[in-house]
Amino acid sequence: MPKHFLMCRPEYFTVEYAINPWMHPERGADRDIAVRQWEGLKSAYEELGHRVSLIDPIDGLPDMVFAANGALVVGGRVYGAKFAFPQRGPEGPAYLRWFTERGYPAFDATHVNEGEGDFLTLDEVILAGTGFRTEVVAHQEAQEYLGRPVVSLTLVDPRFYHLDTALFPLDGRNVAYYPPAFSAGSQKVLRAMFPDAVLATAEDAEVLGLNAVSDGTNVIINAEASNLQLELKRRGYEVIPVDLSELRKAGGGPKCCTLEIRGEN
Repeated sequence: MPKHFLMCRPEYFTVEYAINPWMHPERGADRDIAVRQWEGLKSAYEELGHRVSLIDPIDGLPDMVFAANGALVVGGRVYGAKFAFPQRGPEGPAYLRWFTERGYPAFDATHVNEGEGDFLTLDEVILAGTGFRTEVVAHQEAQEYLGRPVVSLTLVDPRFYHLDTALFPLDGRNVAYYPPAFSAGSQKVLRAMFPDAVLATAEDAEVLGLNAVSDGTNVIINAEASNLQLELKRRGYEVIPVDLSELRKAGGGPKCCTLEIRGEN
């Protein structure tokens, strides 16, 4: 089934502050390269038959390109983002406004959460990350609003500050993940829930190879994650490598740029 994605062109992308270990303002970033790479990602989705909607970028919000952080959409209902850092604070209302202007029922979150950065949706449950950005109470708030069970997972490595940097759903029932990004207890939970999961190597995790998007058949993934690509092919997935190296300077990859709009019908 074709998916519906929301994206934001990196018109104002730069690295001008540091709120995660990937960001080094002194090294800078090339906006023109970032735009070209983002366009390649958007084209990859469209060539697969997926629908891409766009939200207008806002000057002064260089990280707004990371649309996944802007909300969580399940069953056509929108749970809004409330960012941990003031630099990104205005993004939450901007994304929520986009949805409400189009008639989506939406909830303005009262607890800190960063949308699909820390909420990843499967068929029956939502996996939710905490430890660096999203508060555990936001997991409970999202569960009450969306009516779907939420499983909390604790992140322990600051390089993997969002759940979507350490895990991605392969389909509605299985995932790929990097075990050392999680606490010992969360690793046990993941092993119990997903005994057939794809386990990523450190080399692939360190190029944000797990910040990937799967439609159940095709996996759009950072080109440098070579071992993970081979394992996915072995499992029968079609692998589509993309180059988002410029956006990775701010800690983002394919999933960070992609907010899925689920359950509109």
